[in-house]
Amino acid sequence: MKHILEKYLPSHALEPVFVLIQSNNVHLKIVNERRTRHGDYRKMPDGVQQITINANLNKYRFLITLIHEIAHLVAFNEFGRNIKPHGAEWKITFRNLMLPFIRPEIFPTKLLPVIANHFRNPKASSDTDARLSVALKSYDPQNDKNYIFEIPFGGVFRIYNGKTFKRGPKRIKRYECLEISTGKVYLFQPNAEVELLKN
Repeated sequence: MKHILEKYLPSHALEPVFVLIQSNNVHLKIVNERRTRHGDYRKMPDGVQQITINANLNKYRFLITLIHEIAHLVAFNEFGRNIKPHGAEWKITFRNLMLPFIRPEIFPTKLLPVIANHFRNPKASSDTDARLSVALKSYDPQNDKNYIFEIPFGGVFRIYNGKTFKRGPKRIKRYECLEISTGKVYLFQPNAEVELLKN
């Protein structure tokens, strides 16, 4: 397992992550990309504690996602199964598990303040923290996608399932976008990745 993880994690995170996996009896599966999530945790019917993480994540997002999922397991074990999945107990557990990793040997210096800020009150997904998501994205391979906040007002874009939208005004944190085929308005996170068609 350790030699497999070398490919996915920052080198200085390898040993402490391996200890967390072993001490919590985690059955870790690295899987193909899923559009709707980076990872998940499930207690299987046979009692196995299974965590799946997408193989396409960069090593910093992989680490944060893995600790996020281990925090679910630890929080459920410590506080019981009736807690909210991303409630106060999980947030405290996630923060405590993540703290030893927030150091310059593991994360690039320019990421550290963004990560530290995120862990003051961690969100259900790193993607809902637009600042963290954009900072982590800078370590991904280059692609031809744009963020919603980069699309000009009135610009037309396509999302992963082929649907096309026209970008509208910003509403507090998210952007109103009109689905061209139905006329329905949807709200998009500023860091949603889309393909610009015309502006």
